Amino acid sequence: MTNNVNEFKSGFVSVVGRPNAGKSTLINKLMGEKISIVSPKPQTTRNSINCILTGDNYQVVLVDTPGIHAPKNKLGEFMVKSSVDTMSAVDAILYLIDINAGFTKEDEMILENLKKIKRIPILLLLNKCDKAKNLGGYEEKLQLIKSSVRKYINPKGTITISAASGENLSKLMRTITSLMPCGEPYYSDEYLTDKPERFVISEMIREKAMLALSDEIPYGIGVQIVTMSERSDKPLIDIEANIYCERSSHKGIVIGKNGMMLKKIGTNARAEIEALLGINVNLKLWVKVKNDWRDDSNAMKNLGYK
Repeated sequence: MTNNVNEFKSGFVSVVGRPNAGKSTLINKLMGEKISIVSPKPQTTRNSINCILTGDNYQVVLVDTPGIHAPKNKLGEFMVKSSVDTMSAVDAILYLIDINAGFTKEDEMILENLKKIKRIPILLLLNKCDKAKNLGGYEEKLQLIKSSVRKYINPKGTITISAASGENLSKLMRTITSLMPCGEPYYSDEYLTDKPERFVISEMIREKAMLALSDEIPYGIGVQIVTMSERSDKPLIDIEANIYCERSSHKGIVIGKNGMMLKKIGTNARAEIEALLGINVNLKLWVKVKNDWRDDSNAMKNLGYK
């Protein structure tokens, strides 16, 4: 890069909020690429993921964090700890609230942690304004949320946004970069994330499973890439992955009648993986059972939750 170091800004920004506040949608929109998986089901993001956004004179590392909630198992505890740990190790924090959901008990949990943070600027982002504007009492909702937040913290600024439509995201980026310290970039500008391809691919498969399956099963789904290799005789990558579920009764549901559910998951995942890798993919999925793996520390580590 040709920028003078004194003119170049770089830093880390943690994106926090309750499950389904729109954190991953916001990051993907800012990145212009799909890095974090998205589904309408809560607790979709399980690991903190560094998404690297590089411009002409800045590099902002957006840290996508799991939604903070009351954990019900060791995986939930891991997710909440992952979110809380990022708060004190960044240059700024984006705190998202879904206007339509309003101020919730989970927001109180988040703010109890945020009010302990010192000397790190916090931006309050009121998300999904495009939907909220079509409903009654829009301005009253905004004021109620703002007053509730101020009982805990005094945000550096408040911006009303729509992560889905992009409303006010240019303003948000100007504000973020103004808060970043001067310095060299942390990553080479061809990097979009610090996670390996295998992690991103496993997340794509898990997303398609979450979207395809009924409500109760996705929370017990884990994905592990077993093998991934490029053929020498043709432009094709072979990928084998295990989809783990917590109950024997769930295995048949994941596979589906005549294997149709597993085929649907595989077909949808393969399309996104091929777009990511820029090459044809032969994807094979296997369904296995690990009883109550979300409460098994060793099983969690094997599935990447360390």
